[in-house]
Amino acid sequence: MTLLADDISFSYPKNDVIKEITFSLEEGDYLAVLGTNGAGKSTLLKCLSKILNPQLGKVYINGIDSSTLKGTELAKNIAYVPQSHDYSKKTVFDSVLLGRKPYIKWDVSQNDIEIVEDILRLLDLENYSMRYTNELSGGELQKVIIARALAQQPKVLLMDEPTSNLDLKNQIEVLSIIKEIINIQKISAVVTMHDLNLALRFANKFILIKEGELFAFGDATVLNSESIKSVYGVDVVIEEYLGIPVVIPI
Repeated sequence: MTLLADDISFSYPKNDVIKEITFSLEEGDYLAVLGTNGAGKSTLLKCLSKILNPQLGKVYINGIDSSTLKGTELAKNIAYVPQSHDYSKKTVFDSVLLGRKPYIKWDVSQNDIEIVEDILRLLDLENYSMRYTNELSGGELQKVIIARALAQQPKVLLMDEPTSNLDLKNQIEVLSIIKEIINIQKISAVVTMHDLNLALRFANKFILIKEGELFAFGDATVLNSESIKSVYGVDVVIEEYLGIPVVIPI
């Protein structure tokens, strides 16, 4: 088991955000976290990444309580891609190289450089390596942020709406690359998403959150017309096209 969230709860004063959320992932699992705006999706990711400390519950990475992992050890296990971006003036190469920081002791190694080059190639960012990040479009910058997280070579990759600033082509490209990396490196990924059809196309596990509570967790069968109606308040039908389920509002 790569990731276990055990009864996670978090609240602000007078405001419960997420309540008693439990799920587990194995190597190679691609989890889509779904729900309406304000349901608690981003808060869940922040609790998993230790940006926020849950008031109740534990997060385990390969059986290790993540609260016992400090600094570089945590960064080697968990990589987090937030919704907001870093617009500081760095080259794309240097920005992605920051993902190697947990592994660098005295100086950057040839292995670090090769890992960054491989990731830039994988995300089709080779020609941008010497460009400054503050010169990039929102979509290009998003791919750089994802590349930096991948450079950490984590066991669990957490991404908060990673395709929010990408056009359709780049959305499919990035989600495809993430799926490929999950399969090759045998890691797990947790991704918050709004697009149910993209979730069904790429993920193999799904969480539905309703008003901060776990409504459903499981494979694609939990994402059905009844659960979507309950969580989103929208009537839909789900049809299959080319072997892929498609959600159609009615």
